[in-house]
Amino acid sequence: MKLPASGSILIAAAIALAGFGPAPVTPSTPDKVETPTQEELLRAGPLGDRAMGNANAPVVLIEYASLTCPHCRNFHANVFPKVKSQYIDTGKVRYIVREFPIGRSAGNAAIINRCAPPDQYFALLDAFLSRQDEWVSQEVRLDAIYGVAKSIGMSREAFDKCLSNQAIIEGLTEVKQRGRQFGVVGTPTFFVNGRKAQGAITFEEIKALIEPQA
Repeated sequence: MKLPASGSILIAAAIALAGFGPAPVTPSTPDKVETPTQEELLRAGPLGDRAMGNANAPVVLIEYASLTCPHCRNFHANVFPKVKSQYIDTGKVRYIVREFPIGRSAGNAAIINRCAPPDQYFALLDAFLSRQDEWVSQEVRLDAIYGVAKSIGMSREAFDKCLSNQAIIEGLTEVKQRGRQFGVVGTPTFFVNGRKAQGAITFEEIKALIEPQA
């Protein structure tokens, strides 16, 4: 089932109203937390966190990411595999990814990613990032987004139903608003046991944040 053009416009409008438009240069939230505590950072949103690794790891790495972000794509293609093999798989790091969609296309993709079964969330996240050239554009292209989603076996019926799931939309909105309170204004933004880093980070840079605490 393909949504009519009007349906696409309504969904795009809903995403924008839900706070999934471009992040402002300066967070507009008045109760912004300049230096969040580890307890505040670890508090999961209403949808729960998507995480991998030892729940009792000495280091917790949190990434705020947008599926349309080229720096996020680069991190997951070139840096994250090393972080996973050296730290996550060895039990030293617990990795948590949180959605911070920038733009309506990213907002729609984030909703769809949350509709994936938990054990397929990271597979779909990687697919969205690695295949950005197929679906990312200023105009929301739902057919192209579905083209990525069906790689994990999602049906078009499930895809269309997911886009109007208000609980997911509201949950993701809260995740992004809390990210702004923590000073997140762009992606990727990382917190390594509370220490903040952002932008095009290298493996050596993230290693330097992990090693003293691992």
